[in-house]
Amino acid sequence: MSEKNRDGKRTARERLAVEREKQKASDRRRRTLIVGAGVVCVLGLAAVIGVVAANAGKDKKSNSAGPVVAPSGAQGKDGLAIPVGKEGAKSTLTVWEDFRCPACKGFETTYRPVIRELVDAGQLQAQYHLVTLIDGNLGGSGSRVAANAAACAQDAGKFRDYHDVLYENQPAETDDAYASTGKLIELAGKVDGLDTAAFRTCVEDGTHNSWVAKSNDAFRSGGFSGTPTVLLNGKNIYADQSMTPAKLKQMVEQAARG
Repeated sequence: MSEKNRDGKRTARERLAVEREKQKASDRRRRTLIVGAGVVCVLGLAAVIGVVAANAGKDKKSNSAGPVVAPSGAQGKDGLAIPVGKEGAKSTLTVWEDFRCPACKGFETTYRPVIRELVDAGQLQAQYHLVTLIDGNLGGSGSRVAANAAACAQDAGKFRDYHDVLYENQPAETDDAYASTGKLIELAGKVDGLDTAAFRTCVEDGTHNSWVAKSNDAFRSGGFSGTPTVLLNGKNIYADQSMTPAKLKQMVEQAARG
């Protein structure tokens, strides 16, 4: 074999090796987006367990003062799920989420288009459970105040749009910007018809604070390891490293066909 031919084959092998490494890197990035981000929220819980213990009494007092007022249309056990989509859809997507959680934002950014498509087609109902994990991890009250505001948006029939706005404008995990009711009311201006006197009163008074605390208690007692926790018809799909929006769509469409 000539030196030229050997060089050509070696170059081809090198190109193939480079392409394989690129594909491996792409796969790693996809897995990190779908699964790895959730680990950040979990590890944060372990790292600051002392802070959680120190603030437990204070948080309990501020989170659960007053009667439990579920938002309009809440469903499920103790009325802790905010439904989006057709009741009676063949598939149910249960999402436990925290508006301060960056992994939750990652999930929303990746899966929102297909979830909306399936919900609008009547094939899927999404049920959202609101959690205050980051308040416990890092201190502050932004998870709770934002969750209350989202429940107020549900009262106004604007939950889905406001939910999306909260993730689109999510501050850094360590920035407790959502503790400001003024900030949350300002963001309501991005949703047509939401910024009303009734909504403002609901947000400022913390009407659903005790309901949010009860939802967070249910998350803890459910034995879940972090946010987001995403279940499709009771099966944890967020922990599935092979899960993609396309696979989720296929599973829901298959269930719809029966």
